[in-house]
Amino acid sequence: MLVKDWKEFLIPYEQAVEELKIKFKSIRKQYRSKNEYSPIEFVTGRVKEISSILEKAKKLDIPLNKIAQEMEDIAGIRIMCQFVEDIYKVVQTIRQRDGKDLKIVYEKDYVKNKKDSGYRSYHVIIKYPVQTTEGEVEILAEIQIRTLAMNFWATVEHSLNYKYKQSIPDEVKERLRRASELAFLLDQEMSEIKEEIIEAQKMFEIKSSIISDILDDIITLYSLGKISESTDYQDKFNRLLESGNIIELKELLDELNEKVQQTRLHLFQLEE
Repeated sequence: MLVKDWKEFLIPYEQAVEELKIKFKSIRKQYRSKNEYSPIEFVTGRVKEISSILEKAKKLDIPLNKIAQEMEDIAGIRIMCQFVEDIYKVVQTIRQRDGKDLKIVYEKDYVKNKKDSGYRSYHVIIKYPVQTTEGEVEILAEIQIRTLAMNFWATVEHSLNYKYKQSIPDEVKERLRRASELAFLLDQEMSEIKEEIIEAQKMFEIKSSIISDILDDIITLYSLGKISESTDYQDKFNRLLESGNIIELKELLDELNEKVQQTRLHLFQLEE
């Protein structure tokens, strides 16, 4: 297959990766817009390099004309979670979409059943329809769901496999296995204080939202000609920002909202 043929072959996979990233990022955004905790921390995706496809096809003895049917991870999405429990919430979300915008082929739970190397992650192999100029094409894609700790470990292992060409020395393998257990212990410890962490993060997000709204209102007042008042509010905001009191910041936001509404109403009445 020529390079241009490969590029054309990979177009649906590239499209699938972009679409799936948007869909899962949108789920995260919907949770955040409702000030709810999202089991999705962030989403990444990639399409395998041609060299990696050829290398894997040779390793698994997959004929070039069967790659689309037999290679499951040409398109790959990775969903990162904060806690192990979140992994299964994301899996449930994917199952709810089964038969709608994707089809689940099968699942591999390497979280409860880790690999001998110490690798942990949850894999969902799907069929995903892509609309092309020549009609609908259904491609295979792999969704990996894991915690941040699992991802750190897997990234290190991947780098070492690349360095040692899949033949990592036994001593290094043993250290990796130990590191895997320590990473999983970290996940378990974080789960023990999950509620505390979520509450702290929620408070941070609420404060960030309030601050953003306050700044928007101050800018609006300035644009409406209330330059002196907007400056006064800016000074008051700066003082409150140092103390970090959410209640006082919320009171300032309410005051600003009312002031902006009054100013707009007054300007509207003058125009009449």
